[in-house]
Amino acid sequence: MSGNRAVAYLKPGTVEVRTIEHPTLELKDGPGVAPRNVGRTCRHGVILKVLATNICGSDQHMVRGRTTAPEGLVLGHEITGEIVEKGPDVEFLDVGDIVSVPFNIACGRCRNCKERKTGICLNVNPARPGAAYGYVDMGGWVGGQAEYAMIPYADFNALRFPDADQAREKLLDLTMLSDIFPTGFHGAVTAGTKVGSTVYVAGAGPVGLAAAASAQLLGAAVVIVGDMNSERLAQARSFGCETVDLTRGTVEEQVAEILGVPEVDAAVDAVGFEARAHGPDAPEAPATVLNSLMGLTAAGGALGIPGLYVTDDPGGVDQDARTGTLKVRLGLGWAKSHRFTTGQCPVMQYHRGLMMAILHERVHIAKAVNATVIGIEDAPRGYAEFDQGASRKYVLDPHGALSGARPV
Repeated sequence: MSGNRAVAYLKPGTVEVRTIEHPTLELKDGPGVAPRNVGRTCRHGVILKVLATNICGSDQHMVRGRTTAPEGLVLGHEITGEIVEKGPDVEFLDVGDIVSVPFNIACGRCRNCKERKTGICLNVNPARPGAAYGYVDMGGWVGGQAEYAMIPYADFNALRFPDADQAREKLLDLTMLSDIFPTGFHGAVTAGTKVGSTVYVAGAGPVGLAAAASAQLLGAAVVIVGDMNSERLAQARSFGCETVDLTRGTVEEQVAEILGVPEVDAAVDAVGFEARAHGPDAPEAPATVLNSLMGLTAAGGALGIPGLYVTDDPGGVDQDARTGTLKVRLGLGWAKSHRFTTGQCPVMQYHRGLMMAILHERVHIAKAVNATVIGIEDAPRGYAEFDQGASRKYVLDPHGALSGARPV
């Protein structure tokens, strides 16, 4: 089989749908592929017909030119699909199975994987611990914003849905299991959210909205979402969140109006390194959210930090920011005995439980993040609209599996 339409990064602000080679069970040379990964044979892998693949804010960082992503890098790490081919070493999956693929690529054999720290697998990226599909400096595994994709270590990585017909029916919700739902949930869990908590989520993009829905699922008494985008704040209110408009007044003042006190039990940073100072037309200030959350979070509380921070940012506001060196008020966090959790979400710690919550109608994550289906050929428009602040989670539909699907 030849031909495979895929979304590739060209230059800052530009992506293109182009035809690439159909995947095989071998990692071949290409844009961003780590030289020591070239020729890696994946007898343990499967080929997926991609049924749903999503545009992520992390992809947007690359498309804005805020990373060292090379021209031609095929994007996409949020992948749900049907197995159409499997390698000879795959034991427990079959052709026809529909699976969710964690964005973390993990071998299942190293020390970290055995401890379920799958975001920092030691064997899949020669450069450093951890790998992902279609992402800069993450080993060069080809991205999944495509018609077909290869998934290595499939028995370990892929989450098989128990009923294929049910999976197709709930595909718009289930596609969120590859990244943003577990990532948002991880943010809420590591912030210490529990029954009765008051929770503040910085950022009303898809991950922030997923974190807010996760906090509700975990039993939070009040979930407050802060942003400067009125459309995104309205989306947060649509499923029962309180909101803070960062273009007016301080966070503490607005939180006090809601809770009666200017602090919360738990806080989630769903913004990351492209943060802006608070206020209308505020300039970029990458440590803003972290410092704000330390001021807002009660002593003894915790910060969950699923928002992306990078080691190399060519567009950073100063030399420190360009190397990921931020002016964080660590003394304040230390004085308040805060706990911090950073890094990639270890998706496997959460995805099966969240799948069950979806299948049994305990959560409607596609509705919370305003999932919006577009064809793969419309990916450039989706990236452009998302970059302009559209309050939507764009889901690419390469084969028409989501025809007529709407969030419920």
